Amino acid sequence: MALKGRALYDFRSENKEEISIQQDEDLVIFSEISLDGWLQGQNSSGETGLFPASYVEIIRSDTCSNHACYSSSTADSLGSQVSSHDSACVASSVRTGEGSGFLSNQGSFEDDDDDDWDDWDDGCTVVEEPRSGGLGTNGHPPLNLSYPGAYPSQHMAFRPKPSLERQDSLAFAKRGSVVGRNLNRFSCFVRSGVEAFILGDVPMMTKIIETYSIEMGPLGPQWKANPHPFACTVEDPTKQTKFKGIKSYISYKLTPSHVGSPVYRRYKHFDWLYNRLLNKFTVISVPHLPEKQATGRFEEDFIEKRKRRLILWMDHMTSHPVLSQYEGFQHFLSCLDNRQWKMGKRRAERDEMVGASFLLTFQIPTEHQDLQDVEDRVDTFKAFSKKMDDSVLQLSTIASELVRKHVGGFRKEFQKLGSAFQAISHSFQMDPPFGSEALNNAISHTGRTYEAVGEMFAEQPKNDLFQMLDMLSLYQGLLSNFPDIIHLQKGAFAKVKESQRMTDEGRMAQEETDGIRRRCRVVGFALQAEMNHFHQRRELDFKHMMQSYLRQQILFYQRVGQQLEKTLHMYDHL
Repeated sequence: MALKGRALYDFRSENKEEISIQQDEDLVIFSEISLDGWLQGQNSSGETGLFPASYVEIIRSDTCSNHACYSSSTADSLGSQVSSHDSACVASSVRTGEGSGFLSNQGSFEDDDDDDWDDWDDGCTVVEEPRSGGLGTNGHPPLNLSYPGAYPSQHMAFRPKPSLERQDSLAFAKRGSVVGRNLNRFSCFVRSGVEAFILGDVPMMTKIIETYSIEMGPLGPQWKANPHPFACTVEDPTKQTKFKGIKSYISYKLTPSHVGSPVYRRYKHFDWLYNRLLNKFTVISVPHLPEKQATGRFEEDFIEKRKRRLILWMDHMTSHPVLSQYEGFQHFLSCLDNRQWKMGKRRAERDEMVGASFLLTFQIPTEHQDLQDVEDRVDTFKAFSKKMDDSVLQLSTIASELVRKHVGGFRKEFQKLGSAFQAISHSFQMDPPFGSEALNNAISHTGRTYEAVGEMFAEQPKNDLFQMLDMLSLYQGLLSNFPDIIHLQKGAFAKVKESQRMTDEGRMAQEETDGIRRRCRVVGFALQAEMNHFHQRRELDFKHMMQSYLRQQILFYQRVGQQLEKTLHMYDHL
């Protein structure tokens, strides 16, 4: 039975399953039973779809006191209505329009603490490489409202006495902060915990063991270099079996330069590390892992492709001043003992310095930066990253089509040409008295040469285009992370402007506004440092990619030219 309802807040739809509603808008609600915190109904424009149950109230003929009203007057009530399980359900079953990015692996290893580290299942899920949109911050699935990165766990050790900034924040919270919270709890600004950090709602910890420094460089803020840089090779993908051959998997040999002894890791170990990285590093673009594949996991071409892309992934990780120092990453690269692995694995999964708390680990420069200048710089990078994302996709599409032509079209056309020359040679042999054996042999050899050239075209992508596509795939993943990371900074800018307006109107203490501005500087410095690192890596990577491609192209056409020149000489003394 349809019910009447009224919108309490504005809500903007983000996919085709949802509809937008405006405050005080009359609604038709098809059922008062919510689906994981969502109701289905129709707005005043006649559009039908889903909207948050907490954003509306049901209008009844009886008084609301006799019935449960689906309403909420504060943003926090949404968090109480949507449990962590509900959030996952909303992500997977309601907000399907946002793509496979909402299929979360978070916690997938929490239930197998007692399992052997080689007993984790590889899985057969096909995961496409994500594009911009549809993913949470840093390319990972959206976090639920009880995610410890957003609000630190109750087991944290707090300072006996809060800092002055924290005291101001607590005192103001008691009065009721006038800086509004974002009511859209699915916003990555809220999910990541950055909103809580900006508003001073993330408690300081007694002792912060890890710190990451940002310093001023010639082009602005940059990550302080890893004092102990290293590299790591990925080699020898080997098929292994267990349980008397029932289960098979591929093992990769990893040799870190700063450790010396190799370790052997399966793809699932990489996948575990990747999920830990996504949980922790809110404002850093973590490179995507190579995609999974449902079938053909042991085919030679797939294994070789995965190895190439794991090499690029590892190179990016070891070159990043922050990611390379992560304790969980070092554990992944160095641990040889099964018992020690389990201990380090649990320690990484219980890390409290994740999400919003991770922002407490930053040491930023004392230099003043005008927030408007920072915002302009971020806007420039946003436009650049969008354009680069489009151009990388375009180049990737063209290169993939060229691979298809090399393997299929070019190969076939050269084989046809070679067969035609062979046919000419055979026809000349039909009347021996008037035939020249030397000419027939030369023409026949020409046909075989063009057939060989066709095979050379088919094999050439392994030398150049595959490597180009690998690098483009890595950057597609990195670029797809930036829209959400930039959104975090934009949200922080908005809070600063809102707090300053409130202060100008006499509705907020200047101290509180200054605190919000200082915390916004932390996020701003971190984003600029990540932007700076991205540009540095981009120049090196694309220089290497283009040089390698052109060298291989030159060698290829030189080999083709040598084959043709050798064939030409067969006609010299006829």
